[in-house]
Amino acid sequence: MKKKRSLPKHLDEDGTSAKNLSALAKKAGITEKDLPLLEQSLTHRSYIHEAGGESNERLEFLGDSVLSLVISEYLYTRFPQKTEGELSKWRSSLVNSRTLAQIAASLKLGELLYLGTGEEKTGGRRRASLLADAMEAIIAVTYLAKGLQNARNFIISLWQPYIEALLTEENPLDPKTMLQEVLQQKHGELPTYKLMNVEGPDHKRLYTMAVYSKDRKIGVGRGTSKKEAAKKAAEQGLLSLEKT
Repeated sequence: MKKKRSLPKHLDEDGTSAKNLSALAKKAGITEKDLPLLEQSLTHRSYIHEAGGESNERLEFLGDSVLSLVISEYLYTRFPQKTEGELSKWRSSLVNSRTLAQIAASLKLGELLYLGTGEEKTGGRRRASLLADAMEAIIAVTYLAKGLQNARNFIISLWQPYIEALLTEENPLDPKTMLQEVLQQKHGELPTYKLMNVEGPDHKRLYTMAVYSKDRKIGVGRGTSKKEAAKKAAEQGLLSLEKT
């Protein structure tokens, strides 16, 4: 017999979970008829193994695309002077598991997750990957329930501080760090860099570095230092990944 879905018990006694779920629904533009979909967005697969139903994985898939579209459109429209490479780097800085998890934590999503017994005992409510996945799933619900404009409003309201931070920080983006995050998020791997060539006399060296995803070369960069060459290779790697 399937277990009846209920709010996380650790906050049920004073009704905090119910209040937080209602507050989340209001912020996301979700009406009462869409609450089952919102609950699904908070359901980890470990829970359905014990209770049945459907996890948030399909919603997560859709939410990832909606988030990328909204952030891309916003950056493209607001910053017409930025190049493709600059926009890609900014988007990578905004659309990643770290930012998603931070925003999920600000919404107290950990308190609302439906988790299996094992995940509950091992600290799943605080795990960044679970929080990020739930955040993407909730974005999908805002889109399915009320359309793209509702999803756009929800996303921009939450991501605005992170967008503004890009404008105020002197050096907000590190292409090598961003490439590492993208590869970890998408493929669970780290980039590798190889020195391909060194040209010129000692006082005027020119280095060529390549960056690889597994055995596939995804970017090449040249610079007067290995560090500069690796940075440019990472920038090319980010562009390459965006186009695949």
